[in-house]
Amino acid sequence: MPKRTEIRIAGLGGQGVVMAGHIIGKAAVYDGLHVVQTQSYGAEARGSAAKSEVIISDQKIGFPVVRRSDVLIAMVQTALDKHLKDLKRDGILIVDEDMVKEAPSVQAKIFRVAATRVAETEFKSKMYANMVMLGAITKIAGTVTPISVEKAIRDTFSAEVAKKNIAAFRAGLNLT
Repeated sequence: MPKRTEIRIAGLGGQGVVMAGHIIGKAAVYDGLHVVQTQSYGAEARGSAAKSEVIISDQKIGFPVVRRSDVLIAMVQTALDKHLKDLKRDGILIVDEDMVKEAPSVQAKIFRVAATRVAETEFKSKMYANMVMLGAITKIAGTVTPISVEKAIRDTFSAEVAKKNIAAFRAGLNLT
């Protein structure tokens, strides 16, 4: 049976949800899988709704839209409220525990990750919360390998920027 995983990362513009989706997609390609990555965000650069969707499969992907996500990452409460209805029964829900205050009871595996808190305390900027969350999803969902994610980060950023992003990613791997 083909293996297909549909991931939706949702938050606000400026939280790096599009970049996180891009890196997951690139990592999956490095792992030899088929990938489709799409994104959408509001007209404002920061603060409006943003989402990134990634479909990863061991076979060609015929329909490139996430209808029912296997994995939902909610970086803020409004993103959870908007996208929870599309999470598959027994899917994986990962929320930023400081930004999502109310996670309703659902038929899913729920993980609370202190992504923003770790980014602020260990890396002195909320900007790294997406990389911390990327580490958490890599560990929890197991869809891509940590080695491929680190390669994708190195191939996406300059050496200096990649180093800090990889450290944030590793911090996320260790949170779960």
